[in-house]
Amino acid sequence: MSAPKTEYKKIVCAYSGGLDTSVMIPWLKEHYGAEIITYTGDLGQGEDLSAIRQKAIDTGASEAVVDDLRERFINEFLWPSVKASAIYEGMYPLHTALGRPLLSQRLVEVAIDYGADAIAHGCTAKGNDQVRFEVTAKALAPQMGIIAPLREWELHTREDEVDYAIARNIPIPITKEKPYSIDQNIWGCAIECGEMEELWAEPPSDAWMMTKDPSHVTLETREIILNFEKGVPVGVDGKMMDCIDLLTHLNELAGEYGVGRIDMVENRVVGLKSREVYEAPAATLIHMAHTELERITLDRETFNYKRHLSQDFANIIYDGTWFGPLRDCLQAFVDHSQQTVSGEVRIRLSAGLARITGRRSPFSLYDEGLATYSDGDTFDRSAAKGFIDLFALSYQTVAQARRKQQGE
Repeated sequence: MSAPKTEYKKIVCAYSGGLDTSVMIPWLKEHYGAEIITYTGDLGQGEDLSAIRQKAIDTGASEAVVDDLRERFINEFLWPSVKASAIYEGMYPLHTALGRPLLSQRLVEVAIDYGADAIAHGCTAKGNDQVRFEVTAKALAPQMGIIAPLREWELHTREDEVDYAIARNIPIPITKEKPYSIDQNIWGCAIECGEMEELWAEPPSDAWMMTKDPSHVTLETREIILNFEKGVPVGVDGKMMDCIDLLTHLNELAGEYGVGRIDMVENRVVGLKSREVYEAPAATLIHMAHTELERITLDRETFNYKRHLSQDFANIIYDGTWFGPLRDCLQAFVDHSQQTVSGEVRIRLSAGLARITGRRSPFSLYDEGLATYSDGDTFDRSAAKGFIDLFALSYQTVAQARRKQQGE
């Protein structure tokens, strides 16, 4: 292997304690000879972060910085994505993608605080996360060096990494028999690799982390009510909750019913298709309820236009350009559109299924007098013919012109 092109004295490494980052600390020390500081952000992944910190030190880091970012993650990233109805390619609620700009932002800030020359990440050359980390870093600290060991090192397979770790007595969370790559936070879980790379293969039962097998659910059907204020969920069944408790509660509840499993083939930023398996119990319920509330509180033109904007917003998150100017502009539109998106949505949970059974809002545009076919109907039927005549006028004109052209 060729020597590194740039000499660095101090590197701050994004660290999760997973396979890639566990191997990365000794590898960076061996190949760069630099002091290594690790950074770990708590996004609600449910891990013992004190143990992760100690593992980083034991593996060769001189310092291990750990932050509790849960509230900031939810309020500054998750809720804006909910208000924007940002779901990538109609299925993925973007839990991993939403965490990357915040982690990268803090990684850069820690690097500056410690006087580091460079940051390092454990993202693969085939993945989206390398784009998200590096675009964010370049947008916030263009002077900072960036190292991507997985694009440089001689460990070409996950099996090679396992062997490297075993040879150096580095504890790792996977084995050759269970080679899953798992990324989890309070918004969901992503599961990759292993037999799931075969498109025809069903994800193995031991791959799921947050949801029970729907075929094994024996719980009675249950209804819950989600409460929203200005596009943001604020409570369950009328009980107001802080954001962390709310998401924790919904993840546990929906997960017990096996709700929120996603199995899709998506288009990665780098140009290839990838089979992705996700779990998003709380996100599934919240996005479902939020969209339903928009149906009754937004006018037709705004609702339909926002469907287009939602995909643009999702692409921004997925592509890692959160800190670009376009997201700021779109966010302004989204925030304004949510001023009346308040109310309640009732959802019925059963094995593997969530179904909306009711919705109401003080800002609802639904007028029962206009909608009803029973007594109390206030719709002016006499206006229908004139409306249709005008609405169809251009099509009628085209048809008449075509008949003349054809000599009819």
